[in-house]
Amino acid sequence: MTAAIISGKQVSEEIRVEIAREVQELAGRGVQPGLAVVLVGEDPASQVYVRNKEKSCIELGFHSEVHRLDAATSQEELLALVDELNRRDNIDGILVQLPLPKHIEEKAVIDAIAVEKDVDGFHPVNVGNLVIGDDSLLPCTPAGCIELIKRTGTDISGKHAVVIGRSNIVGKPVSLLLQRENATVTMCHSRTQNMAELCRQADILVVAIGRANMIDASFVKPGAIVIDVGMNRLETGKLAGDVDYESAKEVAGHITPVPGGVGPMTITMLMQNTLTAAKRRHGLE
Repeated sequence: MTAAIISGKQVSEEIRVEIAREVQELAGRGVQPGLAVVLVGEDPASQVYVRNKEKSCIELGFHSEVHRLDAATSQEELLALVDELNRRDNIDGILVQLPLPKHIEEKAVIDAIAVEKDVDGFHPVNVGNLVIGDDSLLPCTPAGCIELIKRTGTDISGKHAVVIGRSNIVGKPVSLLLQRENATVTMCHSRTQNMAELCRQADILVVAIGRANMIDASFVKPGAIVIDVGMNRLETGKLAGDVDYESAKEVAGHITPVPGGVGPMTITMLMQNTLTAAKRRHGLE
């Protein structure tokens, strides 16, 4: 058996068609969703991500602003910009690209973003609402993972899901979203014993550990859904996930590739969050 490929690229395109339709409808009411992205410094990967976000905004008909700041920008200057964007009526979403230079405290910046404009879903209030099950703007990558699982036609309710990795960006929030869908969730991490045995019990396996090709077929239950959040650059220059795709696909029922799996979903869910924030701000949801 060879697993069915879950194409994040295809699912992302389907969602974007719906987003573009909603943006057109909002335009008829005089509303244009607006996203401001702030980039501090010259990190090459961050510059690529920011360009992709800007491109997506333009393609979908959003108002887009990119604020590129020098690496020497002080924390006070960055917080002043965030405060200005919080008060701007044409901005519905604010995203400060991480990582930030070492002299800037990430938490202080995240905390300064208005909750209703926190389209990354990182603000403590949005995180708290996620924990207790209240409505909130959801972290983009975890929300994309859930969407990909649902697009396989699988009912998550009652399934055993195993999440490898406990980061605040992916592992913890995706486990909470799986619980919201009534899955039974086991979380594994670097201190977990008998990890392979636990993973082989999973109907749904989400891997986000940042180690190339660590999870092979011996970790996968036959027929399981495997969501690979990893993105690692090998010495050869090729990209690889945290899952050994070639071996795992021979056991899994559905699997995401790298690249082309979870990656395209992250920016699409960011666009979805910005659209949602715009509708809420204008009382149109």
